[in-house]
Amino acid sequence: MGKKPIYIEFAVPRIEYSKCNVVRQVKISFAHTQRTYTKRFERFVVDLSRHMTILDVARHLKTSWDLVKDIHKRYLTKRFKSLRLKGLQKIAIDEISIGKGHNYLTVVLDLMSGAVVFIGNGKGSDSLEPFLKKVRSSGANIKAVAIDMSPAYISAVLENLPNAAIVFDRFHVMKMYNDKLSDLRRYLQQEAEDPLQLQVIKGTRWLLLKNKENLNQEADEKERLQRALKLNKPLATAYYPKDELRLLWEQENKAADSRLLASWAKTARSTNIKILMKMANSLQAHRSGLLNWYDFPISTGPLEGTNNKIRTLQRQAYGFRDKEFFKLKIFGLHETKYALIG
Repeated sequence: MGKKPIYIEFAVPRIEYSKCNVVRQVKISFAHTQRTYTKRFERFVVDLSRHMTILDVARHLKTSWDLVKDIHKRYLTKRFKSLRLKGLQKIAIDEISIGKGHNYLTVVLDLMSGAVVFIGNGKGSDSLEPFLKKVRSSGANIKAVAIDMSPAYISAVLENLPNAAIVFDRFHVMKMYNDKLSDLRRYLQQEAEDPLQLQVIKGTRWLLLKNKENLNQEADEKERLQRALKLNKPLATAYYPKDELRLLWEQENKAADSRLLASWAKTARSTNIKILMKMANSLQAHRSGLLNWYDFPISTGPLEGTNNKIRTLQRQAYGFRDKEFFKLKIFGLHETKYALIG
């Protein structure tokens, strides 16, 4: 009561059934007989857990971390035992690394509610199979799915959700281009013979990944980038199409976007730069998924935000030894009220 812990000593009556010689405890209304706390205390712990971390709750109530964790886990298990999938219309799918090695979780987010609706172990189509099975049995009419260009996710969606439009995410497309740009910079750095050219290229790693409007004027980032591009023509030829590529999601309609994509691919192929040619072929191969954005303007952006919260949640707990509890905490992220401080 207030800040003072109250302990109740209560002898639970037992009843013997003389006909069958069986002894049973009498059920009491305010507590479960096999637990050391009342139902009201349990509800109080659950309520505090929406606003505080497990450690904070344990300290506030002067009890153990394990007790708070067990109460919270039991609540989350009951809360998310059976998630309703029937109303799903737009979802995002992506994987997240949770620890060292190849340890992944596949996360599915309802883009309309912001809630995580599925967490699969591993990555790829196999990890999605339980979710797709539930979707089929629920009768959900999923209209659009935001994913990256992973062949495993594409084949899984095409096979199991034939009526859903695949929308390739802007973030992943630009990330793929930046990765190829970084590979080119690394190759040019290894091949550079002029010390000045080597020094300039070496210092442009992060500048190449930034958008023009994000370059820091006070740190002379724009001038440094221009100097590097001037000294190396292949790098400049590969860098400037990035700005035009961003315009794929800013056209008036799908027809205009289709023309821009065809023009960009043609220009990229004419450069004879390997990474641009590969990028052009990849975008053309996934053309329909890029154009679907104009029918369903969705992305995995909200899921990226959820993944950042998951990583922060993991850091705050210094990792989770109980993987099932970790997954339950992820399901409850959208209901969490306390700040996830990284």
